[in-house]
Amino acid sequence: MKDGKYRVLLLCEHPVQYNTILWSLQARHPKLDILVAYCSLRGAEGAVHHPDFGVDIKWDVPLLEGYPWALVDGSAKSGKNGSARPGFFSKPLWRLIRDGRFDAIYVGGYYFPEAWFTLLAAKRLGIPYVLSTDVHSLESRRVRSAFSRAIKKAIVGRIFKMAGAVNTGSTGATAYVRSLGVPANRIILARNVVDNGWWAARAAEVDRAAVRGDWNIAADASVVLYCAKLQAWKRPADLLEAFAHANDEHSYLVYVGAGPLHKELEIRASSLGISNRVRFLGFVNQSGLPAVYVASDLLVLPSEYEPFGLVVNEAMVCGCPAVVSDRVGAKYDLIREGETGYVFPCGDTAALANLLSKLLADRPRLARMGAAAKERMESWTPEMNVDSFADAVELAVRRSSPE
Repeated sequence: MKDGKYRVLLLCEHPVQYNTILWSLQARHPKLDILVAYCSLRGAEGAVHHPDFGVDIKWDVPLLEGYPWALVDGSAKSGKNGSARPGFFSKPLWRLIRDGRFDAIYVGGYYFPEAWFTLLAAKRLGIPYVLSTDVHSLESRRVRSAFSRAIKKAIVGRIFKMAGAVNTGSTGATAYVRSLGVPANRIILARNVVDNGWWAARAAEVDRAAVRGDWNIAADASVVLYCAKLQAWKRPADLLEAFAHANDEHSYLVYVGAGPLHKELEIRASSLGISNRVRFLGFVNQSGLPAVYVASDLLVLPSEYEPFGLVVNEAMVCGCPAVVSDRVGAKYDLIREGETGYVFPCGDTAALANLLSKLLADRPRLARMGAAAKERMESWTPEMNVDSFADAVELAVRRSSPE
């Protein structure tokens, strides 16, 4: 500890737009002296192909500003999209960990080889580490059988139990980490967040009527929004079927996102006779999303697997309430039934259609829910996340110090 601050290394696979605000706030926090180490700069330098979206993407918001960062030298190994990666046996990464005089290490995930190397190095050097997770269930897109879940629980549980502290993204994630055997006094709720200030400021600048005009949608119509990849596990077809069965002639369904199901959804919309009330906007970069949320009345996220769902945060900051499936992690803390949104059983299109039928015909109710959603986000902020991270670092360091 130097000058009253904990020196912390944050290892991340690559820059992520949601993390920029967190790293920037951490860099200014009175208890923290951070260095963010990236294994690659994928997404921050030039467009890269995103397999889930099926398009080339370059984020239109800065990802490397406002905090100290370094790229771990990966010249010896080339990763996906041509980006250099350190790999598991990385001398530069080892030297960074060994010589950096860090009080603690944060590893952003355990799914890439450099993370495993860093955890082993931290153990070898006696440096405490902090982990975080937004996962609220052992089940995932790839882990479905009881046997696979048992294996995952044993492995992941061991990793988390060795951590000095664990930050969780929701109360559901807290319960999940406890189920792995981690003591409650080592778990700190951090909250999965977005840059509320950025979203609110840009939402305030949106001309809702003009956006509706660009979509060829009347100002007094009700608009349901789907904002996610057009992938099977996101279940965009469930929303299409439910919207058709809700049968509200003065409502529209807007799809924002790209993916392999695009054409299939267009064909199905035509067969249902609702093509004239469905819009496909394709991939919309971050700077264009505030307008999308402000021009919509209700976000629906029907995913069968969604650790949290930060689109719910984005929408709610912009005053758009949300209906989510019971597999979406945001349900635990952001959705207040009937106030900021609703939760329905995943795959139950009849239940979703019933909700849409009630809500789309009651625009004053949607407006009240939108105001409540915006208010809810005032107590779910990035500043709270960073304070919780500082608490987790302090806890990890204290636990590793001799009595």
